[in-house]
Amino acid sequence: MRIGQGWDRHRLVEGRPCILGGIVFPECGVGPLGHSDGDAVIHAVIDALLGAAALGDIGRHFPDTDERWRDAAGRTLLVETMVLIRNAGWRVGNVDVTVIAELPRIASRADQMADILASVLDVDRGAISIKATRGEGLGPEGRGECVTATAVALLFGSGREEGTR
Repeated sequence: MRIGQGWDRHRLVEGRPCILGGIVFPECGVGPLGHSDGDAVIHAVIDALLGAAALGDIGRHFPDTDERWRDAAGRTLLVETMVLIRNAGWRVGNVDVTVIAELPRIASRADQMADILASVLDVDRGAISIKATRGEGLGPEGRGECVTATAVALLFGSGREEGTR
């Protein structure tokens, strides 16, 4: 088994849809700025998965210099990541995510976000944890300037010798 950790932060700006964990938060009024959709939750999960599998990071596989990924949905990137994970001989055990932001309020939609992740990662819903906290006025998250997400992922070998491709 392997554990990976991911972290992502996006500036919040007017004129962008607020998409986190594959869910649109239309009430937010600002959205994450990024080459793709700026979904910090899914981006952090991708980095955790790639890290656990020793496959590099999100920028290596989906660089912001590649127009194929402009405005790409985080869910699309996660599907592509799961192909890499499976091809490397791994399966997901569980994923734990923490979102740090003043806006949007995550708690009421955390179950929907977890459902989306569980579906793409091919795990039971109980293997996904989505938590939220606020910056309480401190730092860029606390001032409402950005959204940050951290993720930890556990991978198991899928029947092939661990670490082989």
